[in-house]
Amino acid sequence: MIPHATERRELLRQVTLARLIFLVMACMDLLDGGIAGDERVAIMFVAAYLGLAVLTAILDSVERWHVPPLPLWVDLLALSAFLFIAPTVVGFWFLYLLVAFAAGIRWDLRRVVVLAGVVTFALLVRTVLRQPLHWPQVVSWVALAVGTFAAGIGAGFLGSTQRRHAAEHDLLARLSGMLKVEQGMAESVRQILVELARVFSCEEAVLVYSDADLERIFIWRARHDEARRIVPESLPSEKGDAYLLDDLNATVCWNLMEGPGEGFGWNRRDGRALLELPRMPEISRAEMRVHSLMAATFESHGEPAGRLLLLNGRKKFTRGTLRWLERITRQLGPGIENLFLLRQIRVHAIETERGRIAHDLHDGILQTLLSFLIQLDVLRRKLPDSPDRVATELAGLQQTLRHESEELRRLVTDLRPLRVQSADLVDLMRGFGDRFRHESGVALDLLADSLGMQVPDRVCRELFQIYREALHNIKKHANATHVVVKLWQQEDKVILVVDDNGQGFSFAGRFSSDELDRLRLGPISIKERTRTIGGVLTVESNPGHGARVTVEVPLS
Repeated sequence: MIPHATERRELLRQVTLARLIFLVMACMDLLDGGIAGDERVAIMFVAAYLGLAVLTAILDSVERWHVPPLPLWVDLLALSAFLFIAPTVVGFWFLYLLVAFAAGIRWDLRRVVVLAGVVTFALLVRTVLRQPLHWPQVVSWVALAVGTFAAGIGAGFLGSTQRRHAAEHDLLARLSGMLKVEQGMAESVRQILVELARVFSCEEAVLVYSDADLERIFIWRARHDEARRIVPESLPSEKGDAYLLDDLNATVCWNLMEGPGEGFGWNRRDGRALLELPRMPEISRAEMRVHSLMAATFESHGEPAGRLLLLNGRKKFTRGTLRWLERITRQLGPGIENLFLLRQIRVHAIETERGRIAHDLHDGILQTLLSFLIQLDVLRRKLPDSPDRVATELAGLQQTLRHESEELRRLVTDLRPLRVQSADLVDLMRGFGDRFRHESGVALDLLADSLGMQVPDRVCRELFQIYREALHNIKKHANATHVVVKLWQQEDKVILVVDDNGQGFSFAGRFSSDELDRLRLGPISIKERTRTIGGVLTVESNPGHGARVTVEVPLS
């Protein structure tokens, strides 16, 4: 994996800092041995190199200059030169460890091993040429070679580990950023699956979610090059073994699934190796053309809820890649759970809104049209005997039809999506309040001030819908003569109160939305809209003397 540009810049800054530290240590080692003829050249070389490193660090600290860091080939040339002029092996080692660390960050570990081998051989040749051959010194030469080789690999391993951690952090951040509410469940899941298939070099990635309430599993599948929108497949829970692999507590990898197979895995709770690995049924494996897979579990409410599967890797999976997939799944679990919960809330809200619209149409316009049919049939029969009376009654029907047309136009207008911002909220409420007074004849006092109000657009939109819904309910059912609406922002929350003097609800007292849900009381649409923005609904009712609806929405 390759880190993002920002992560790479931080890694290169670590190399810049390490260069300063190692060069200072090399200078201290050279100065400790005194300044003789051989040491003078080496000290001047390291001092010049240190000055270049200090200048690079200073320029790198100034963000607006965008000065690139020293390339690795400069360090390699310096190391090669210092190999011949360094009076001691210790001073050379400091530069060598710097180069190995930088190579670990910029390269992969395999090339660091090659570099360590080449430097070890060169250092050993230098030592042999400078010292006469005595067999007792062979042991020290072997120790020097082993120590140099091991130290280089160790420094390179530290650098490559830093690079890997930065790349993993970048990948987790990118995957978490793909879980966006505004782009919807399907698109978020598609982007995550495509990215996982690409990173792990797999043909296909699968997300499986088990819904215990519906007793069904939902499956999203995307290939590494998937560009179109994906639609989840829905199956009964009893048919989910092909994807859930029987045991949701098992983290599993199969590199070969034919015959006895080749695989490994462990219990995700205690990390113990599994003696018997769960595997995909042969029929499902043949149908899906699966020859290798990795599977890790994500949770919902602390319990296993589904799996992430990677199918048909282009190279052999290792325990390291399976652990990495397990960490990714653990990181994505809360975000996926929130998306599913939001999806359920939206589905419930849509169903509730459809029910409300159906109820309004059935009790309003449809009943009026049915009445029209009956009256028109009666008037058709009366027409030959009483044409004047029929004309009068037709005029009345025409007026009623005009009124119902206005009501239908209002209903269609209310269904249109709204874009409401803090600066527009109060003006929209006033405009709708004027219309409400004109159509209902009910007095309305709107006490709201938009100055200094800072409310997210989504909250503004839902607050306006709640306000509009509350006034519609008052107009239809309350028989009120006066309504008072208050809207204000109080530190970290916004509050909306709708108070009328009508006949109230069928219950008496003060209830929260949870209590109303338990008792199956209260305005359903308002309850759902309040819940979607994380608000708190309170309804106070005094039958015969009015009702008060209060919505408080936290903004932090």
